Amino acid sequence: MNQEAKRGWVLVSVPLLYTILLMAAPLTAIFVFSFWSQDFLTLDTTMTLKNYREAFSEPLYAELLSRSIRIAGAVTLVTVVLAFPVAYFVSFHVAPERKSLWLFLITIPFWTSYLLRIFLWKVILGFNGVLNTSLQGIGFIDEPLTFILYNANAVVITLAHAFAPFAILPIFVALEKIDRSLLEAARDLGENAVMTFVRVTLPLAMPGVVAATLIVFIPTVGDYVTPRLVGGPNGLMIANMIQTQFLRLNNAPMGAALAVIAMTTVTVMALILLAATRKWMRGGGR
Repeated sequence: MNQEAKRGWVLVSVPLLYTILLMAAPLTAIFVFSFWSQDFLTLDTTMTLKNYREAFSEPLYAELLSRSIRIAGAVTLVTVVLAFPVAYFVSFHVAPERKSLWLFLITIPFWTSYLLRIFLWKVILGFNGVLNTSLQGIGFIDEPLTFILYNANAVVITLAHAFAPFAILPIFVALEKIDRSLLEAARDLGENAVMTFVRVTLPLAMPGVVAATLIVFIPTVGDYVTPRLVGGPNGLMIANMIQTQFLRLNNAPMGAALAVIAMTTVTVMALILLAATRKWMRGGGR
């Protein structure tokens, strides 16, 4: 091993150790825990597949996981679709000296507590909340809307707002890396604005779009605070069941098994997305 390689290992050793201790070790513990069993306070370390058999045979778990994926997919779609125009505007239509200000404004939601933002959405979407009161005040509706709180719709709205900056920033970075001369070349070759965007801008921005998709989708599947506060019975997700197994039912191995299944499902979906994107990019974005 040469001197440069040694210096590289020295530089990465601390963050690598940090990652192993705070990520790999807990994940390994959860995986091992999922093969144990527990009867209230008695933990049996005998290896068994009982938790996985129950997880795959119980319809409730399958429904919660399916609902989590649907909600996370809806949140990701809404967030990325709304984030792209914002990132595009900042990248292409804001003067370079003002882009920092715009990015600063985009990150302002991070200044407030996540819980506070959720409670504010409860105030906005509530039966007598700001939205219903305003719509009734202008005569747009006669009765308060009941489908925007304590259900999956409220979870999607709240999470889409919470994760919007996470989607805007990677898309903005990808758009900033696009060589503007390529767009000029496309125009010189006779492409209109729409086709230039479809055939040049969008394919080159796909790494940012994929990054935004993964950044939003993966943590959204595991969110349990938002569904608990604004989701109601029909908005609960798999993470809420995992929390219940760990903290209320004293069945940590079952909760660990559900966590492993959820993480595996998300990993497979992420790999499929990456493979599909790579294949699409190799095909020239067609």
